[in-house]
Amino acid sequence: MQVLESISALRALRRALRGSVGVVLTMGALHEGHIALVRAARAENDFVLATIFVNPLQFGAGEDLDKYPRDLPRDLAMFERAGVDAVFTPTPALMYPPGFQTMVRVEHVTQGLEGARRPRHFDGVATVVAKLFNLTQPDAAYFGQKDAQQVVVIKRMVRDLDFPIRIVVCPTQREPDGLAMSSRNVYLSPDQRARASSLYRGLLAAASAYDRGVRDPESLMHAVETALDPAFTIEYIRLNDPVTLVTVEQATHTPMLLSLAARLGSTTLIDNLLLPFALNDGSALSEILGG
Repeated sequence: MQVLESISALRALRRALRGSVGVVLTMGALHEGHIALVRAARAENDFVLATIFVNPLQFGAGEDLDKYPRDLPRDLAMFERAGVDAVFTPTPALMYPPGFQTMVRVEHVTQGLEGARRPRHFDGVATVVAKLFNLTQPDAAYFGQKDAQQVVVIKRMVRDLDFPIRIVVCPTQREPDGLAMSSRNVYLSPDQRARASSLYRGLLAAASAYDRGVRDPESLMHAVETALDPAFTIEYIRLNDPVTLVTVEQATHTPMLLSLAARLGSTTLIDNLLLPFALNDGSALSEILGG
């Protein structure tokens, strides 16, 4: 596995590759969710490129940029074991040199959910992803369902800017108790970690109600809320159209994206499901979410 630290080295490698290329973009602090993306890319492409870059543009004031977990040797070892061919590890100075002043903004699908909670977050996401797509020039890029709004934003950007890239969405990888794998789970105390599994129980409660015929948005969201551990402070529970992210306000039989963000102490966790529950597999996710 090659480790590339410069743009010139990455471009030289990319010019030399013959065959299909899949890319996995990360901020490091890898877990099995990232490795599942690598496995999907490995199964479908001749070469797999990965990136590790903690992107300062997507962190707002008071967020955890400085304390975001970083362990490059561990991450590189995990990528190598998973079969990644090359990893690009740029610095902020390389990605945003003096005088950098260009931002990519995707409008409507960034306005609610995490976009409302974290203003300008998705400007930073879209900008760095556009840069990394330009540098890696992949045939396909692999993202996880847990960051559903990010998937919708990136798909919208890819369509609007005519990137010749297929976006593949992989199901959320979960711990045995259902908690979505996340780099931020390390911030949880043992007691908080035990309580955190109720997020998924809340989503499953709504999915069960949906399967019983419940379609009223308020009833479905209430099912989530009542299943959450009382230690959580709910930041939002929402039902949205999975393509446009327009809020669902009336009963519908079309697919819906159920999302929530809730805080334990100083750590906010996010999770989501498509309704009906049967849609939460790779092929349906890639087709429907942001489709």
